[in-house]
Amino acid sequence: MEAFLRYVIGNLIDHPDEMELTCSQTPRKATFRLRLPEGEVGKIIGRQGRSIAAIRNLLAAGAAKKGKRAVLQIEE
Repeated sequence: MEAFLRYVIGNLIDHPDEMELTCSQTPRKATFRLRLPEGEVGKIIGRQGRSIAAIRNLLAAGAAKKGKRAVLQIEE
């Protein structure tokens, strides 16, 4: 799941090397925290939040296949 997020988010932003993605896991849940430079956050959120909603839906579907839940949080 982390590789998926790195790939998708890295292709949406201009400076993927400045992205910080951390993960904390429990047996049933994975929480991903994403830190981006100020100008890059809007690119991930998208128009009316459509991009971030799509990323979260795909992440949730991938986690459900493994019997887990996954949450993506964007931190500033």
